[in-house]
Amino acid sequence: MASAYSDDLRRKFFEAYQRGDGSLAVLARRFSVSLGWAEKLMRTLRRTGSVGRPPGSKRGPASKLTPELRERMGAWIEAQADLTLAELQLRLWQDQNLEVSLSRLWTVLAEMGLHLKKSRFTPPSRTRKPSACSGASGVKNRARSTRRN
Repeated sequence: MASAYSDDLRRKFFEAYQRGDGSLAVLARRFSVSLGWAEKLMRTLRRTGSVGRPPGSKRGPASKLTPELRERMGAWIEAQADLTLAELQLRLWQDQNLEVSLSRLWTVLAEMGLHLKKSRFTPPSRTRKPSACSGASGVKNRARSTRRN
């Protein structure tokens, strides 16, 4: 994805245009920008009075999970700590007639600072997993290799 031109480039382009160093097309070639960008810069200047980048707006549709609904979800989870994502999804559908994907629920819960019931800070189980190689088979293999020599 292309990145936005810096405010410094915008300012230098505008100053050159004000000095009369050339037309928009000539300056666009000199500064290695498109003519469309130069025209857009001038429109921005006329509209806002500044050549600085206008603040970006939030992209995408507004979330269906409003702050009030997030509070309600937090209360549900507080009341029933082992609530699964699927159960939470079902409750949102039944109570709010709101369809939300499991991945979106996961993201929203993370944004809210809520985690799964099992924490990564839980100490590991004391039961050791069996190793791939037992000590006895290693001894046999060494004994066989010494006999062959």
